Amino acid sequence: MTATPAGAPVPGGDSSRTLTLSALLKRPITARDGESLGRLSDVIVRLRGADYPLVTGLVAAVGGRQVYVPVEQVSSLDAGELKLTSARLDLRRFERREGEVLLRADVLGHRLIDVARAHLVRAADLQLAERDGAWMLSGVDARRRPRGTRWLTAGGRQEPDQRFFRDQSQFEVLIGHSGSAVLRGPFARIRGLKPAQIADLIEDASKAEESEILGRVHADPELEADVFEELDEDLATRLLGARSDQDVAEVLSRMRADDAADAIAELPQRRREPVLDLLPPGQRAKVLTLMGFSPTSAGGLMGMDYLALPASTEVADVLLEVRQAVSLQPEALTSVHAISEQGRLVGVARLVTLVQAASRAQLGDVSDHDPVRVGPDTDVVDVAVLMTDYNLITIPVVDDRCQLLGVITVDDVLEVALPEDWRRRQTP
Repeated sequence: MTATPAGAPVPGGDSSRTLTLSALLKRPITARDGESLGRLSDVIVRLRGADYPLVTGLVAAVGGRQVYVPVEQVSSLDAGELKLTSARLDLRRFERREGEVLLRADVLGHRLIDVARAHLVRAADLQLAERDGAWMLSGVDARRRPRGTRWLTAGGRQEPDQRFFRDQSQFEVLIGHSGSAVLRGPFARIRGLKPAQIADLIEDASKAEESEILGRVHADPELEADVFEELDEDLATRLLGARSDQDVAEVLSRMRADDAADAIAELPQRRREPVLDLLPPGQRAKVLTLMGFSPTSAGGLMGMDYLALPASTEVADVLLEVRQAVSLQPEALTSVHAISEQGRLVGVARLVTLVQAASRAQLGDVSDHDPVRVGPDTDVVDVAVLMTDYNLITIPVVDDRCQLLGVITVDDVLEVALPEDWRRRQTP
């Protein structure tokens, strides 16, 4: 038995009996009379949603085959040898059941998601803890230590340093097992991460890992679309290219129109029109408009989701429209555009100005009547210079008649201005 280190996770906090998986594996399994039966090959846990996975059995190597041993048949897990309370064993070859995870085969040495720190790590060891006579998976050691770093227990057995175990609830396992995916899906902790963080995980993942991560995200279509917006363009193209036209259209229908237009432009020519035809009419019209502009121009960069209201609208009603515009990205709502009866842009009011203005004042009265604006053919570098010079969060795009076509936000400009490999650079 290994002592619980300070701060180690123990379910319920009322027990100090813990084990490491590395110390448990390959222990001898004996009958009640001491006869050797085999050695421990793996530990089986059953997933229980948000609760700690429960140890339900062992996999024993007996006579060259892997057999199942119910945990109730073992007198004690933390003894030097695993003595069975009954000599009767089911010698049929072990087959995993739905909802079961093998700690050695599926988790130990495999990569998993460190949800607390939003990156992929490798499980160097696992911790089991006992509560009320039941053992469960309680901790993960994902720290990479120099080779040869070992610690001696009182009995002289070499064990890994347990000071690095963290609560297993901070991790999301990636085991590629469909039988347990049903139980893991509803409680996927990954869906609590930001889209950009999930995109970073996918970009660092193997093909099998990226498929499983996307499978978790797919349960939330809006989140899935946000993740695709954040992915590296080449990777997003590969992942979308592997899907059916209908599946691609479902993702693109929830993306910002400018990102959807970029994604369609990267698809093979033969697939573009079928995917476009499957988009909702409103989204299709926006995408087709954006695809008519050069991707290095303001027209190709702009978004077509913005808030534009008649200049005569009272400020109280403008703020109500802002509150109700839940589908617009927050950056696009930092400014409200005043338009004439003919749809011409006549002013731009910053949100802070509106909040500070009298509620009965009109939008046109509190707007900048000569806002900085660009045409659709303006080069993106010139757009970036203007936004920098005037400290703009958004900049409107207008045609020759000053009709409002779209709005460019600062995050769009940053994505173009930063180096192509900016996503792969490690933050300090």
